[in-house]
Amino acid sequence: MSATTVQTAPRDPAVQAVLDSVLSTPSSTLLERARSHASAQGLRYAGGLTPAEAWALVSRGDAVLVDVRTAEERKFVGRVPDTPHAAWQTGPAMIKNPRFLRELEKAAPKSAVVLLLCRSGKRSAAAAEAAAAAGFQNVFNVLEGFEGDLDEQQQRGEAGGWRRWGLPWQQD
Repeated sequence: MSATTVQTAPRDPAVQAVLDSVLSTPSSTLLERARSHASAQGLRYAGGLTPAEAWALVSRGDAVLVDVRTAEERKFVGRVPDTPHAAWQTGPAMIKNPRFLRELEKAAPKSAVVLLLCRSGKRSAAAAEAAAAAGFQNVFNVLEGFEGDLDEQQQRGEAGGWRRWGLPWQQD
């Protein structure tokens, strides 16, 4: 079965206003804000970006978005089109992928601005720490991830995330 681009409903006007504002912000400003926030929080990687900020950078060609979710998540939940994959964890037991750093180096050079995306922004934060420790100088976590946090009903998809922002994605 071939991948099909999912068409999302029109964005909420408030979400669209935020997205428009982010898209009009220079990449250097987005990156500097994230770095400053990371420094203030004592993070061991370059920083965190919202899905809208990540999209602004990727759509301009100023960053490489790398999906660190499992192959199964990408297949059954969806993925951002044309993004490389370097799983942080693998298998049903979610064991750390021993090849993660090698796979990440194949996806992007250590000097590139690299944005890591997982389900909710938690695994990608751990992956960003490991990447930074391995010499990736400009590695950022995509906050909220692909699906966002759990909502009141303990479900994902309505409380933030790449898809909730109405950004490009596809599903097999």
